[in-house]
Amino acid sequence: MNTLKTFMLLAAMTALFMGLGYLIGGAGGAMIAFIVAAGMNFFAYWNSDKIVLRMYNAKRVDETTAPNYVGIVRQLASRANMPVPAIYIIDNPQPNAFATGRNEDNAAVAATTGLIRMLSPEELAGVMAHELAHIKNRDTLTMTVTATIAGAISMLANFALFFGGNRNAGGFAGALALAILAPMAAGLVQMAISRTREYSADRGGAEICGNPLWLASALERIDEAARRAPNEAAEANPATAHMFIINPLNGRGRDNLFSTHPATANRIAELKKFAEAAGTAPRAPWR
Repeated sequence: MNTLKTFMLLAAMTALFMGLGYLIGGAGGAMIAFIVAAGMNFFAYWNSDKIVLRMYNAKRVDETTAPNYVGIVRQLASRANMPVPAIYIIDNPQPNAFATGRNEDNAAVAATTGLIRMLSPEELAGVMAHELAHIKNRDTLTMTVTATIAGAISMLANFALFFGGNRNAGGFAGALALAILAPMAAGLVQMAISRTREYSADRGGAEICGNPLWLASALERIDEAARRAPNEAAEANPATAHMFIINPLNGRGRDNLFSTHPATANRIAELKKFAEAAGTAPRAPWR
């Protein structure tokens, strides 16, 4: 169901993008818009992981520099029957983590120092299993594509505002409306896709680590702690907020149209339902 919903939302964003190109320049404008978006997606496909890791000054680690953290990720990857991703640490007090990369063979996971210090091994396993589920589900590629298309829509909307469109766009008034409404609509679709993929990754992560309650406990702890520890790099780059397991930006918390993440309470409730259905023990140790 979540996969179908994601497909429908991606189709809606693509339709919005192509429609905006048509309103600006007719059939030729739609074709130019398509070519520009394809070029942006090609660049993002090959370089988005490097860009975001550099943006957060992430440092690659191994068994020598971070044995417990790296050991957990390696064991989880083995359980998930997938290649071990490149493993990074971000020097940031806010407890958080994200995954990036175009596929399983070219993926990376990153956790903040705040997350590694705060969580138990079981909770850390739950979080990193969630990130591996994003990679396995190809969510990192999906979100790169949606972010790129959303950026292209904003670019086209600004072009319409400053240079006007064809007569179908209604002149300056139509261009102004496009400049305001198109990026807003694209942002809403992008957020909806992000929320959908978080629920899927929660369930996938619970299956990988073997205990949904580990991730539920981690989400509860890091959501509360993240509110008290601002993430300056994320605040400076809010377009990357959807990548993290918990929204790194302050002043959020409800599961609505303007959220990049589902409400944490809703995610925890779903994980507890999953644990109950699976007959999971309340506190099995990590091993």
